[in-house]
Amino acid sequence: MSQSNETWGSRVGLILAMAGNAVGLGNFLRFPVQAVQNGGGAFIIPYLICFLLMGIPLLFIEWSSGRYGGRFGNHSTPYILDSMVKGRVLKYIGVFGIFTNIAVVSYYAYIESWTMSYVYHSVIGTFNGMTQSEVAGFFASYTDISQTSTGIPYEAVVFYIVCLAINTFILSKGLGGVEKVAKIGMPLLILFGVVLAVRGLTLGSSGASDAFPLANAIDGINFLWTPQLDSIWSPKVWLAAAGQIFFTLSVGMGTVHCYAAYVKEKDDIALNSLSAGFMNEFVEVVLGSAIVIPIAAGYLGLDWVLNNAGFGMAFQTMPFLFQQWGPILALFAGVMWFGLLFFAGITSSLAMGMPWMAFMADEFGWSKNKGAWSFGLIALILGLPTVFFFKQGVFDDYDYWAGTVSLVAFAFFEVILFSWVFGINKGWDELIRGADIKIPIAFKFIMKYVTPLLLGWVFIASLPDIYNNITHKDTYNREAFAKSYYAEKIGGITNEATVKEVTENQVLLSFTNTKVSFLKAENKKIVTPFEDQIVYDFEEGQLPSVKVGQKIHAGDQIATGEFTNNVFYKNMGRLMLIGLFVFICILVYIAFNKRTREGRATA
Repeated sequence: MSQSNETWGSRVGLILAMAGNAVGLGNFLRFPVQAVQNGGGAFIIPYLICFLLMGIPLLFIEWSSGRYGGRFGNHSTPYILDSMVKGRVLKYIGVFGIFTNIAVVSYYAYIESWTMSYVYHSVIGTFNGMTQSEVAGFFASYTDISQTSTGIPYEAVVFYIVCLAINTFILSKGLGGVEKVAKIGMPLLILFGVVLAVRGLTLGSSGASDAFPLANAIDGINFLWTPQLDSIWSPKVWLAAAGQIFFTLSVGMGTVHCYAAYVKEKDDIALNSLSAGFMNEFVEVVLGSAIVIPIAAGYLGLDWVLNNAGFGMAFQTMPFLFQQWGPILALFAGVMWFGLLFFAGITSSLAMGMPWMAFMADEFGWSKNKGAWSFGLIALILGLPTVFFFKQGVFDDYDYWAGTVSLVAFAFFEVILFSWVFGINKGWDELIRGADIKIPIAFKFIMKYVTPLLLGWVFIASLPDIYNNITHKDTYNREAFAKSYYAEKIGGITNEATVKEVTENQVLLSFTNTKVSFLKAENKKIVTPFEDQIVYDFEEGQLPSVKVGQKIHAGDQIATGEFTNNVFYKNMGRLMLIGLFVFICILVYIAFNKRTREGRATA
């Protein structure tokens, strides 16, 4: 075993690194969208309650577990858990704490690379004069690796590899490199965020136009902070709020354990964990809610936001909105916005590299350099399918299994382990050892009873969705290779569409969809119908099998020929994820045998 002598250089560096681990792309891309889609203020209330009853307890548990394991020279979750409770099985549950990080960073770095590319395009003025649809089209072409906007072949792939290389180089410097990036990146992130938030909060109705005469940034702010009582008790809203806590605090991943394992035995973890957690909440709730939604509402109106809010707004809409400020301010706004996202991304992705490096150093004596570059190589191999087959859904599938299911499963296991197997009394003693603040004793009860129940509810509520994803119930084209192609979910009022146009390689369907409008005076949303379209494009040898005027329902055949469906690419991606998990399990087993030979195995 390689006993690591590494430790954090300063308390500020530790807190900023931990906050950087938590503050990620989801603070600015996912949180505002979740809030809009789940009732604005009706989402904020359960979100804050879940932070209190689930987020803070999980931070306490992971910081305590990490520091406890670190005392025995263990800096990654397999043997951190093993040091807490002796038994062969628990170390394999700890595999999640390495697997999740490699799997997530493999596609997370792709988003991170978008921010690098968009900084570049903001500087050279690529978006100048573009309409909103043209900016959205730029993103679509960028994620199509066969196209390029710079003349660089496979531009998206190149930026992705460069992004991974930057991460790997910084990781090769160990904790010192991570700490330096956190000390630079986090203050810049907050500075950029404050500048953009002030602009969003002061925009008012100055962005209104003939196309959007009612546009007003204040409407976006009001919607986010005014609870709609008709949806506040919806289980869907509470489940979404609980899910966001996982994403925003990076709990259930193993990164917090790893960072905390390098904290000295008598150093505070109670105040440090709260400081990092509340810094994340400030960035997410205060800054995250004050940029995208208000600025979009200020130029496009609240109704447009309610009907178009999505993860892609940051890349497909914001560059267009910045152009409304003039070319000079648009340049600075673009650099600040995508620079902010880059720093949010890299401080998180660096944390994801540490568990692998710590495990290989502890168990096999690997150097920081060897650990870092092996991590980068594995992430590259695993992540390339998300780049090449982004439009086939591999990216989203990775995000679901590694970035959602894996987090919930590991968090549920670890809270049971900490509170009931390791023992809440021992756990509480570890938490308050060296504490600079007095933690309310109520949290001892919450950690033992309330948090496990909440996590159990989240996990059980997710089981139907997990089953549907395993069986590809989200699509009607469930065969990897097929002779027929079927219409996907239509939606709208009747779930029925009419064939409006048929060509040799395209089918155009028309259906009655719904859009949302918000009545400010009554603080409620209303739904109105409108005619919408779905376009299916086919390749050579794939022939439409429908006629103009024909009624189509989801699951109806609309074309024949030779089809390679998205499930093929998703299944290949899932096999790679399973292979990674098995590979790490094998390494843990080899490490266990090595420890047994050296007389260090626990049992």
